[in-house]
Amino acid sequence: MNAFERRFAVRKDELEWLYMELYDDRDMLDALERAMADAYAARSLSLRRLDGRRERDPDWFLSGKMLGMTMYTDLFAGDLPGLYRRLDYLAEQGITYLHLMPLLKMPHPDNDGGYAVEDFSQVDPLLGTNEDLEKLTAAMRKRGMSLCLDFVMNHTADTHEWARRARAGEQEYIDRYICFDTPDIPREMEKTIPDVFPATAPGSFIYVPEIGKYVCSSFHPYQWDLNYRNPAVFNDMVSAMLYLAGLGVEVLRVDATPYLWKEMGTTCRNLPQVHTIMRMVRLITECVCPAVILKGEVVMAPKELAPYFGTQEKPECHILYNSSTMCTQWSALASGDIRQLKHQLDDLNSLPGHCHFVNYLRCHDDIGWGLNEDFGRSIGQDPLLHKKYLYEFYEGSFPGSWARGERYNYDPVTQDARTCGTTASLCGIEKGLYENDPDQVDTGIQRDLMMHAAMMCMAGFPMLSSGDEIGQLNGYEYHNDPDRWEDSRNLHRTAFNWDNAALRGQSGTVQQRIWDGLRQLEHIRAAEPCFGADTWVTTWDSHNDHVLVLLRKTQTETLAGLFNFSGQDQTVSLDGMEGDFTDLISGETVSCASRTLSPWQYSLCRKV
Repeated sequence: MNAFERRFAVRKDELEWLYMELYDDRDMLDALERAMADAYAARSLSLRRLDGRRERDPDWFLSGKMLGMTMYTDLFAGDLPGLYRRLDYLAEQGITYLHLMPLLKMPHPDNDGGYAVEDFSQVDPLLGTNEDLEKLTAAMRKRGMSLCLDFVMNHTADTHEWARRARAGEQEYIDRYICFDTPDIPREMEKTIPDVFPATAPGSFIYVPEIGKYVCSSFHPYQWDLNYRNPAVFNDMVSAMLYLAGLGVEVLRVDATPYLWKEMGTTCRNLPQVHTIMRMVRLITECVCPAVILKGEVVMAPKELAPYFGTQEKPECHILYNSSTMCTQWSALASGDIRQLKHQLDDLNSLPGHCHFVNYLRCHDDIGWGLNEDFGRSIGQDPLLHKKYLYEFYEGSFPGSWARGERYNYDPVTQDARTCGTTASLCGIEKGLYENDPDQVDTGIQRDLMMHAAMMCMAGFPMLSSGDEIGQLNGYEYHNDPDRWEDSRNLHRTAFNWDNAALRGQSGTVQQRIWDGLRQLEHIRAAEPCFGADTWVTTWDSHNDHVLVLLRKTQTETLAGLFNFSGQDQTVSLDGMEGDFTDLISGETVSCASRTLSPWQYSLCRKV
């Protein structure tokens, strides 16, 4: 019995029961099981060895040494061979987890940043080849780095082979999409399905004249939603996923996870069948490639996240994005009030122990202001006025703002909008540099590092956005590009500035100060036991609404993180924190029972 057969024997009954419950098709189940065996047989000896190590250490991704980064391959290094040549730079930063934005074959220029996939088994020719990808992952494994790729399960590009054959009238491929002959059912469904992009792509169905049908298209008209009622769709998508795992991809980010199942009379989000699908995917990867973990893209309130982890006995995703904390952190920075942030972290920390998150300040996407409106009202915030304040503050139009960003997806009816910009520009560094004001630059760097320090102290592991490690600023050139000017997210989707990166070793530069500040935080995370997998994390009452306190405890160690989100000196009193602490940032011996923090100061304090 080989390793696959051993693992499959343990999971066979549950996988078959779930599959037959959803599809009731034994022939397709047999085909799936053959595909799983073939995918295992195709795994290299190096990957099988990694599978064995990860089986013995299933919590490998919870280590304090985990440090992520996300980037676009072309913007960072041109293509995959270029990225291969830049691995030394990432190793210098201590990166152990690299998330490359979508790089599978896509149409040009309309591809939604690569999320319209034309071929799930082929690297886009503009970025390289499958051989380049396999060479990259092999080199990363030798350096202790894991590669994360997006897997877009919900839809394909309308130029995908399946869509082209559907357009040609082949019923087998029409059946792979959600299609209706008349507009009656689509219009009824649209009454309960929220628009993803109400301003730029309203509605959830498009009419395709070549086949005379209405096709579900939740995101953009050129992205057709797949029909997971059809077992052929599930089987082929899983096979594509296993193929990428065979190329050395170790983390699969499942895009738009909540959208996978559509049902009349619902929001077509978070339906029970989604969890059946994700549980089957987890079982399949555990059998074929246990080195691989699943990261779900679930942009929901904390109370809606727990189901996507499954249960400890029957897990689904290993990790999820912590998008809500990104939002509440930036809200706290603009307002100087940490109550929304603390409340949201308390909600996350109350989830079961097998729920783990990737934390980040910025990513390829916008900042959506999805705050807890009921809690906001309870502390005197008007939800709409506060949201307007935030996007006006971060675009720099609110009086006294230090930030420089832009609005995204503004809706004049609801007055809702999101925010774009790099961390450095949103923290005030860009404004200080533009105005040639060293004091503003110093303050912006302090805000930048404080925000990163708070993010790195939260439960889960941190992920940087490429360029943030050197304080990269917004790029406004996209305003002159007819293919990009309508999407303000291109403000922070800019080419990596290698000339500025070279300044990270030059004392006193913005790049050196941010680089060294982040490296200090990263070394602390890697060295301190309180950042290990078995650490208990909670917020702590600072008796001050401007200062967030995060407590991390093991059986023998205590570490308190203090973060002043305001521009004034703030005094905190931490009950139960008597005695001396070592401030790991300054090296000084301090008291946490009562302490004053300067504007935007952060402190990581280990109990002596």
